[in-house]
Amino acid sequence: MRSFIAIELPESVRTALSELQNGLKKCGADVRWVKPEGIHLTLKFLGDIKEKDVDRIVNIIEGTCRKYTAFNLEIAGAGVFPNKRSPRVLWVGINGNGTFAALQQEIEDAMASMGFEKENRKFLPHLTLGRFRSLIGKETLLEEIELHKDNKFGVIDVKSVSFIKSDLSPAGARYTKIAEIALGK
Repeated sequence: MRSFIAIELPESVRTALSELQNGLKKCGADVRWVKPEGIHLTLKFLGDIKEKDVDRIVNIIEGTCRKYTAFNLEIAGAGVFPNKRSPRVLWVGINGNGTFAALQQEIEDAMASMGFEKENRKFLPHLTLGRFRSLIGKETLLEEIELHKDNKFGVIDVKSVSFIKSDLSPAGARYTKIAEIALGK
């Protein structure tokens, strides 16, 4: 079962991101757009897990979430990974805080203690809007993205973390929430 740990977005942020995507789509770039309902802030991608490990993973997430109280994250800015010459991912940014960074790191460490491989790269919180299939239309899209680099798209009031199952299909990924774990005691 393919799965990950994430923070889900409020409808107001999904709407703002959908509006941004609709504007960017007019550029005609060759991008596979993420459906707004599928956009989430991934804290840890687990990959394929065994059904028998689900309860243990949920328990570990619960133990971690208990240590943190609710906090806010601002959704702001837009750009591409890895660079403008050969972009692969179109994203909007997250202005986090120390609580967010600590929560993500503790989840990373807790999952490593269970045998999940630690990320080699530095955690760069972002929301993926789309993935470039080719460089067709790249310049026009990059010019449009530049206009949104300082935009604010809303705030997430983070009160919980979700453990999500991901089923891949030709129509795109379908997500099913396995558990939602509240922050705090």
